[in-house]
Amino acid sequence: MPRRSSLRRLAVACLLAGLVVSSTGGAVLAAPLPADAAPGAQAAADAAATAARAPAVARRAAATSFRLERARLHRSPTARVPSQNPLAGRTWGVYKGPGDQAWPPYEKATGETKTLLGAIALAPKAKWFGTWISESQIESKVRDYVANASGGDPETLVQATVFNLKPWEHEACTRLPTSAEQTSYKRWIDGFARGVGAQHTAIILQPDGPFAMCVPGGSGVPSGLISYAAQKFSALPHTAVYIDGGAADWPYKDVNGAVDFLVRDGIRYARGVALNSTHYSATGDEVERGTAIVTELARRGIADKHVVVNTSSNGRPFVFGDAPGKDPDNATVCASRTSTHCVTLGIRPTTDVANARWGLTAAQQEHARAYVDGYLWFGRPWLYRQADPFDMERALQLVRTTPYS
Repeated sequence: MPRRSSLRRLAVACLLAGLVVSSTGGAVLAAPLPADAAPGAQAAADAAATAARAPAVARRAAATSFRLERARLHRSPTARVPSQNPLAGRTWGVYKGPGDQAWPPYEKATGETKTLLGAIALAPKAKWFGTWISESQIESKVRDYVANASGGDPETLVQATVFNLKPWEHEACTRLPTSAEQTSYKRWIDGFARGVGAQHTAIILQPDGPFAMCVPGGSGVPSGLISYAAQKFSALPHTAVYIDGGAADWPYKDVNGAVDFLVRDGIRYARGVALNSTHYSATGDEVERGTAIVTELARRGIADKHVVVNTSSNGRPFVFGDAPGKDPDNATVCASRTSTHCVTLGIRPTTDVANARWGLTAAQQEHARAYVDGYLWFGRPWLYRQADPFDMERALQLVRTTPYS
């Protein structure tokens, strides 16, 4: 899998109000354990249940804008959107194979290291599939993944992340997909869909969605391809599609901008929106951003949409443009369980989105119940620059320092 280029942030800096805030680029879930539980204990419980940076002035302005938007959303009215949650009431599968960079190190580990790594390896996650897999291989790769993660049970929920659009990230701001790339993309998507078949599946579609805002000439070609995928996957009998809509801090103070590209991306065909895939924003802020997006979509006539939030990386949240360390994609991991403004694991995958333990405000709890299908792990903070390779020391420290053990 190729590493992401940090240059993509520069390509959209002017577009995003001059702020470098863009991003990179089978277990039954057990009841949450107390906050002071030993590291790795929740992973064991889950298993048992089944068996670069912006200038200082710009950063301060960004943080101020973010706080103002958050305050506004606290005052916005809520209307419950009735719908059956496709993620709830079923086993969530865990893939156990070399396709997950965290699995081989876990399998080889012993003692305390194995216990700690289990918090990542044994968690239900949405494995990424992208351009590093050819169109001739994708169907078999997905079919094998589904069989492994589901254990052969068609009712088990399997999660996957589709990241195959080319060009994307900073390159998407400089050129459009060629005719050959467009054809290949559609064939790849068709193969992926065949690999999924009738399995109960949640698909996160095209992380770093706001790069659709910087395509040359405002072309609709990239979004048209995402829309093709949304339609193809949503036509499957048991697949819920969530199109990436950025994060609470990307695009900043621009819900309408996010909704604009989501509409072009075919959100009408999808179950809803995925947020925070490569950022570190607070879960409550993502709930509010999702509420604002869903509300605006409904105002535009696209109703009954829902939200999933990546919580793999936001145990101690911060704004991406003010990330600790030299590289926001590889932001500094927390030094201890009491550290703040650093990377550590967040809420473990769950549909229990309004639990008091998550520290949400009353308004956020109400919004979560109304609009959020689940907190999922489709981010990968245990990988170098959230891409590749697996970083053992980083992974172990993420587990040691999380407040959500």
